[in-house]
Amino acid sequence: MPTRFLCNPMPLLVSVLVAGAAIASPALAQSDKVQKRPTASATASKSSVATLPARKTSPYKTVKMTERGKTYYMSKWGVEKLKVNYTSSGNLIRFSYRVTDAESAKPLGDRKATPYLLGQRSRAMLQIPVMDKVGTLRQTGTPQVGQEYWMVFSNKGNLIKPGDRVNVMIGAFRADGLMVE
Repeated sequence: MPTRFLCNPMPLLVSVLVAGAAIASPALAQSDKVQKRPTASATASKSSVATLPARKTSPYKTVKMTERGKTYYMSKWGVEKLKVNYTSSGNLIRFSYRVTDAESAKPLGDRKATPYLLGQRSRAMLQIPVMDKVGTLRQTGTPQVGQEYWMVFSNKGNLIKPGDRVNVMIGAFRADGLMVE
């Protein structure tokens, strides 16, 4: 250590104070902004129309299915336009597909095959709910070319959220890595 700091500690003390003030000033400015923010009741009284907060977007990029994947599902299972949607309430998740080959798509409409939806992040296994008067919330029977079919999975507890990747399993059919929209 240089001898000038041993004799006179004032320059060292001044440099430490300046560095501390430089670090603390942005933090104080940010805390002032947080404290000066008006409350919801004050904002509502100032304007007749309350503004809604911006919708939270997913940090994940939506990646469409590759051409190779589309070709696989069309040739092997006779389906295209595989889509998984999150309902507005969040209690249901809808899986839909369009039939291109009725014979190949028969296993998807089989009443005996139990469909499951597995969340890759949460590892939650969702099933199709059965209503007393309606029955299972899915379309079954002989598929027709050009028709779009759907099934709804129960998401009680919101275990699967928009942006999550899921696997759909119906008997021998398996669609991996579909993104919930």
